[in-house]
Order: sequence, then structure tokens, then C-alpha cells
Amino acid sequence: MKERVIALGFFDGVHLGHGALLRRAAEAAAERGAVPAVFTFDRPPKEVVTGVPCPLINSPEDRRELVSRLYGIREVIMAPFDHEMMTTGWEDFITEILVGRYHAVHLVAGHDHRFGHKNQGTPELLKEKCAQLGLGCDIIPKVEIGDITVSSTYIRRLLELGQTERAARFLGHPHTLAGTVRHGRGVGSTRLFPTANLVIPSHVLVPSHGVYVTRVYLPDGNHYAAVTNVGTRPTLDNGTDITVEACILDFQGDLYGQTLRVEFYRHLRDEMRFDSLDALRTRIAADAETTRRYFEENPV
Repeated sequence: MKERVIALGFFDGVHLGHGALLRRAAEAAAERGAVPAVFTFDRPPKEVVTGVPCPLINSPEDRRELVSRLYGIREVIMAPFDHEMMTTGWEDFITEILVGRYHAVHLVAGHDHRFGHKNQGTPELLKEKCAQLGLGCDIIPKVEIGDITVSSTYIRRLLELGQTERAARFLGHPHTLAGTVRHGRGVGSTRLFPTANLVIPSHVLVPSHGVYVTRVYLPDGNHYAAVTNVGTRPTLDNGTDITVEACILDFQGDLYGQTLRVEFYRHLRDEMRFDSLDALRTRIAADAETTRRYFEENPV
């Protein structure tokens, strides 16, 4: 039987507050010779209960990748938040699901974690139940930076404002978006610079419209500096569809259909309309030079 140390939470953004939980789960797993794991949901419970869409910092796939890469979590249990899960009592959630189904020997949760039917489970009840069952349990206090509590809600607001550098302070890593490369109109590759147009899941928020210093990671592990435009491409499209378009520097190749990971480092400028493609090309070249210089001064 495979024993697990399980961190509990939704982990949107996988920020520094989450990191404290995940780091403790990895430590406790190493102490016990168990598997460090996360139990989370495929969609926000609040969205299911209220019916109000909740834009997310990361897709489920991005959350899985971040907890594994940054904190050494070896298993991510991504449970569907369905009617059965929504109506499971907090005690049954611990005994039947975490212990009975996933063989938890130690649980880690945040100071404000709520769980079970109608959110009746609290950190205090979790700790008491773990003591009764002979399980290890850690409740992690809130993490603050400059008197501001690190939270997904606060980071979402920063990203909506385009403040990716400040968001990175609270995330503990650059904001990450993954998307599949789709065919664009071909204007970028034929008349400007080679670009990758990314399809971002509809429920995942993108940073405020603008141009960003980014780094793009390919499926083979190679990475390149990139100038990434988030917005409606007013010079080319004059439409309303939001695109995430990465101009990957010093790269040649066909990326259509591949999934790329984009890390956002700095907001360069607002999106703007240019009078001609030549003017746009000149500005992108300047943005590319600024991006190269950024990574020379801030090696990743």
C-alpha cells in the first residue's frame, strides 16, 4: 500500500502561501518515506456552488506542472467537484476519501482551509480528527509580504492590472500560461516576425492587454526569450478577440499544434495601434532589443 502525505487546497497560481504547504508536505513525506501528494479539484468549488464563473490564474494542467516542478510534489489528485463531492461531510471526506481511498498518513492545510459539505470542515476540526485517527497534521499560517497576505485573489487583481513583476513577488515565480499554438493569419510570419498564436483555455485569465517581456518553453525543454502581445492586435485585426501572441526571438521552426509555456516577466508597454506595418515592425524590433537586454541583466 502506497502511503501519501497530502496537501489540501485549490492552489490557483501556486503562490508563496501555497508553497509553504507544499514544502511542508514534501518534508513530511521524506520523513515518513511516503509519497508527497496534492488533493485538489478540477474546478473551483465556489463556482459550482454559486454558478458564477471564476477566472483562474492557471489551468488545471498548469497547476499540476507548477506544484511538481517547483515543490517536488509527485502525485496530483485532481478530483472532479461533482454532486457527490459537494455533499460529502467533512468527516467522511477525511476518513473515506483521504485515508480510505488515498491512504493518507499526514495532512497539510492552510490556516483558512474549509472543506466538506457546506464548508463545515475547518482547520481545527481537521487537526482534531487527525489526532483521533493517528495521522500527522500541519496547519500552515498565512504568508505575508509587506503586511499583505499572499492570496490568489490579490494576485488575480495584479495580473488584471498588468503588474506581472509585482505578481511574481507574491507567486514566487513568473506568472505562467500554457497554450496550444494555432494557425494565425500569417501576417506575423510573412511580413513581420515569426510568431506563435496561443489558444488559452477560456476560464483562464490573461494579464492586462499590453506587450510583455516573456520566456517561452517548448515541449522539448528548450526555451527562448520572447516579446508577447496580449490583446486584440489593433494594427492587424481591428477586432475584439483576445489573443496571446508570442514573437519568439532567435527561433525558426514549426510549432503548430504544440503546447508552449509562457512566463511573464515585465510589462513593456500598452497595446497600441500603428499607422503601418513598417511602424509596427520597427516597434517590435525595439521591444525585442529591450527583451534581450532584460535577460542579459536578469539571467534566468
